[in-house]
Amino acid sequence: MLERIPEMVGKRLDRSAYHEDFAAEFAQLTGVLWKLERGQTYQEHGDPSWEAFVAGDWERSLVLNEQERVGARAEASSLRERGVEIRRLRIVEKPVTPYVQWEMQYFRILAEEGFPLRVLEAGRVADRERFGPLPDLVLLGEHVLYHVVQESDGTPMEARHIDDPDGITAVRVAMASLFAEAEPVLEFFHREIAPLPAPTVPQ
Repeated sequence: MLERIPEMVGKRLDRSAYHEDFAAEFAQLTGVLWKLERGQTYQEHGDPSWEAFVAGDWERSLVLNEQERVGARAEASSLRERGVEIRRLRIVEKPVTPYVQWEMQYFRILAEEGFPLRVLEAGRVADRERFGPLPDLVLLGEHVLYHVVQESDGTPMEARHIDDPDGITAVRVAMASLFAEAEPVLEFFHREIAPLPAPTVPQ
């Protein structure tokens, strides 16, 4: 089902419109927010840790990530009080890209502060990717699905707001199945990421 998301009818939103639409929908959410990330490199302009990472200052990027811990803890607590759970699933190719190595440092902090993140290696979804990689998506509860589209270099471009009830139900079932197959991010991190040397970022 997930591979069919690009074919589903949806309203196209540019980046700013997507952020506004998402904020409005998220403010009303109770239940589960599902997020699937498939790209192996994204552009995170404006994120201080990412800026340090791409500038080649790995140690500073780690320090800046650690400074986000208190905020992550507060957000996790706030979401629990609202009855919201964010189930984030990261598809990872091996060998991991420098971006994924950087991202996993932050994911470790999120997981340690109560966010249920999981990792699935790309080979586990190969049977669903016969016609191309799975799409990035965000699914809010039972009513709103966003198909998030990136430029070829991983720069966020736009999103499509999809509200087809049957399609959303099928996507939610598919996401739950993948999430059940995946491993907790901390297990993946300590086995696959922690032993790696600092990454070299292509210039």
